Amino acid sequence: MDLSIFILIVTFILLLLSNVPISISIGLATLATMMVTIDATPAMTTMAQRMAGGINGFALLAIPFFILSGILMGQGGIARRLIDFAKAILGHFPGGLALVNVIASTLFGAISGSAVAATSAIGGFMIPAMKKEGYDPAFSAAVSVTASTTGLLIPPSNILIIYSLASGGVSIASLFIAGYIPGFLVALSLMVVCAIYAKIRKYPVGKKASFTDVFRTGFEAMPALFLIFLVIGGILGGIFTATEAGVIAVLYSLLLSVGIYREVKVSRLPSILLKAAETTAVVMLLIAVSSAMSWILSYTNIPQDLSTLMLSLSDNPIVILIMINIILLLVGTFMDMTPAVLIFTPIFLPIAESIGISPLQFGIMMILNLCIGLCTPPVGSVLFVGCGIAKTSIQQIVKPVLPMYAAMIAVLALVTFVPALSEWLPNLFGL
Repeated sequence: MDLSIFILIVTFILLLLSNVPISISIGLATLATMMVTIDATPAMTTMAQRMAGGINGFALLAIPFFILSGILMGQGGIARRLIDFAKAILGHFPGGLALVNVIASTLFGAISGSAVAATSAIGGFMIPAMKKEGYDPAFSAAVSVTASTTGLLIPPSNILIIYSLASGGVSIASLFIAGYIPGFLVALSLMVVCAIYAKIRKYPVGKKASFTDVFRTGFEAMPALFLIFLVIGGILGGIFTATEAGVIAVLYSLLLSVGIYREVKVSRLPSILLKAAETTAVVMLLIAVSSAMSWILSYTNIPQDLSTLMLSLSDNPIVILIMINIILLLVGTFMDMTPAVLIFTPIFLPIAESIGISPLQFGIMMILNLCIGLCTPPVGSVLFVGCGIAKTSIQQIVKPVLPMYAAMIAVLALVTFVPALSEWLPNLFGL
């Protein structure tokens, strides 16, 4: 193994094991590698240049706006209205509350753009409610943590914007529309698992809601759900760009949370803005240091060497795609999605393209793959939030979450080997 790559990997792993934040670990490991590869003084300058260049992208302007929009939505009473609507539709089916949890978590994850926010907001209400109805707390947490990641495939999604940057300019509009079918397929597969699990465990079934209740809850939830259609409709209609869509999302979220639902007081806006700024700073730091690491990997020819190695092991596209998915599944267990996308897209995308996979299909495959990592130990952030809410341990959640992993991996396999699942909708809209 080349010395520079050895230093990069060992330094990064040691820092992670020492509980150093992921962004700092990536930055220090990259800097150490640069100092060995291109000497100390040029390394410092190059590191600064690559970090600055990594966040100097027009598409990234959308991220702080979607983050602010997500926070406004998260604190604007959206979660309760989505839960009420889903409960009115699905509450009378076997495992009704679990199905409600999946739908509400998926929709809230899409609206907020954050799996952690979806787990906190929906799980914070649904997990205690499911426990009260006789559901196992570990199963309730498993439902919340897996379903909340699904929303990251459904626009508006910051991680799809980041993939667009890492891939060299895949259309954000195409990525947004491409995520719908895979995202809802994952939600549907989780609902099937929940229904079977609930039937086996004989979990309670709720009363069927009246048409009046369905209409009332749907009417109350519709303004929140309209954000998804507003963003996508505006982009597809050529009314505004993805960046401008972020501004529209903020204005609409502000109108909804402050003016219509009146769940957010004007006096709370400064603290909301501060929280959005803090979250944006964390994301931008991750993007900056990941861009620097991606550059040093390219400088040391790692993508080319890995491509040559994988293609020498097999020229069968199925085998190569399975290898890529296995590596990404392992990466997702210890690395956050943002650095994983920025670092591994330049490595694996050329390999995927060489065997006939489009950048669009690969992007959806990669994001879905890494979504599984968010609810997988040892570093799955969503998993720890769900366990904290349910007051259960990772050991207890493993058994009920395994069938859900299997469902998500089954959909991942479909997305990997059936291009139409990612490409049909973009082609339909001429993207």
